[in-house]
Amino acid sequence: MLKSRSIAIAFALAVINEAAVAHADDQSRLYRAQAIVTGTGAINRELGFKDCLGRVLVRVSGDQRVTTENAFQAMLPRAGSFVATYSYRDRLEGIPIHDEQGTHDRPQDLTCIYMPDTIDQLLSTLGHKPWLSPRPKLAIFLVVRDAQRTFTLTRDGDESPYMIDAFEAAARPFAMAIIVPNKAMLVSRGLTTTGLAGTAQQELDALAKTIGGDVALAGSLVWSDKDLGWVADWSMMESRKIHHWRIRGVSFDDAFRNAIGGAAQIASGNGEPQ
Repeated sequence: MLKSRSIAIAFALAVINEAAVAHADDQSRLYRAQAIVTGTGAINRELGFKDCLGRVLVRVSGDQRVTTENAFQAMLPRAGSFVATYSYRDRLEGIPIHDEQGTHDRPQDLTCIYMPDTIDQLLSTLGHKPWLSPRPKLAIFLVVRDAQRTFTLTRDGDESPYMIDAFEAAARPFAMAIIVPNKAMLVSRGLTTTGLAGTAQQELDALAKTIGGDVALAGSLVWSDKDLGWVADWSMMESRKIHHWRIRGVSFDDAFRNAIGGAAQIASGNGEPQ
């Protein structure tokens, strides 16, 4: 009996330790950023350091407004001093140098890794704090209307094959993940374009959990000739409060960046998106 209990305790401790290691690894991934630069020269590297500093501060804080503050602008001349280590990856790796192109002309992924204490202190200087709690997976419920058609965004739909890619690209800078429902699930619940638009946020939150999400990010995306772009309305519920925000006259890539940035701002406790 005692032996069995000891084994059970040892197993439980192993699970806890594994979870702690995984959580620590997840956090370490927050404290890195990547920018595209031309070549590996010092001038472009400094530009990359500035880009990465903004990206890592937004990523760790969850607040897209961090880089608009004057105090952040004052940090930029010292951006390189905050980097612990950096590395390059040739974006044309495997493609031979051609014509008169030199290695200094080739596009590179510059990856910067930062010490958590360094970034946390910078955020404190900016009046922010790190968002270290697990990040919610967003279930996307979106109705799209352009000049010819209206449809719901689904992962197996062919109406706009690039929209899900754009949504996923918008989520990566915030270290967030999305999930999009399939057609059969929406149809089975009567959530066509009209039904989805009229569904309460609480119901969508419950539905989000059935497809592997944590919270519903609901929206409409409408093409506007007047605004020369898309008009996007978003909503999300956090702590029983429903938040709404809008952007207009933008590409759908910018609309999705606005959606994810707003969701991160809410979930991280940084207030209402604008």
